Amino acid sequence: MNRAGERYHVRTMKLAIATCSSLPDWEIDDAPLHEALVARNIEIAHEVWTNPDVQWNRYDACLIRTTWDYVQKIEHYLNWADQTADQIKLFNPARTVRWNTCKSYLRDLETSGLPVVPTRWIEAGTPVDLGTILDEEDWKRGFMKPRVGATAFGTMRFSADRDSLQDAQSNLDRMLQTQGMLIQPYLEDVETRGEWSGIFIDGVWSHAVQKIPVPGDYRVQDDFGATDQPGDADGPERAVSEQVMEVIRSHPEWTGEQDGMAPLYCRVDLLRSETRLMINEVELVEPSLFFRHHPKAADALADALIERC
Repeated sequence: MNRAGERYHVRTMKLAIATCSSLPDWEIDDAPLHEALVARNIEIAHEVWTNPDVQWNRYDACLIRTTWDYVQKIEHYLNWADQTADQIKLFNPARTVRWNTCKSYLRDLETSGLPVVPTRWIEAGTPVDLGTILDEEDWKRGFMKPRVGATAFGTMRFSADRDSLQDAQSNLDRMLQTQGMLIQPYLEDVETRGEWSGIFIDGVWSHAVQKIPVPGDYRVQDDFGATDQPGDADGPERAVSEQVMEVIRSHPEWTGEQDGMAPLYCRVDLLRSETRLMINEVELVEPSLFFRHHPKAADALADALIERC
């Protein structure tokens, strides 16, 4: 009520949830988030980011969630993020999208003193011999992935035997025609221990997930039959992931945030090699946040979103 006794009109917040045109039917992990948003009287609409007819300015904000087809359209995607952010609030910000969709961000984290998986960076169009890299680095097995990729796209493990190297070299030469690549040691513990993910909402620790691939595989995504379960939230993994968050908060030039503000959401993916923990990825654009293992995180994200808007 105002001083004259008149009731204020509170407008319903309108939120666009950015998705892709070919979202799998089995993708229901965000259901708790949708419920949390609706419960807070937020009007939500799922909009395909590639749809040119979407009027983004009719919304108060856009939350990027399942835009999983951006890899082959990266320049289009970056331009879309810039243009959308010029009209409404975008989460995470367009600068975060530009920084985090190219895996060169791992170089920034490593330079900041964080434990990143050892990496040889190969520029697009650069001839390179994988056998030589294995010899120089004293790696028994290697792993490659593109600088711009998702859902294990373009990844491959290989060993030093002739057939494996030949297949890997062919894949690398093909990928290098269009983009840079990362060459790393293959961490075999991923096949048994999987990948540990720590999830933050509004910069605050939320929960952990352990993702286990099918026997003999390294891919920890649902698409390849991997399973997931709540992860250890009190071990050394959490300490490393919190270090990552502190470093990210201290670099607004990476995220577009100001005054030490954290990204709205963040997932830190760690791998273990024997006793050593290493950062595999830091997901700030469209990661699964595994609400099914911790529904309270959906409430926290909805509340933080309202606060920021």
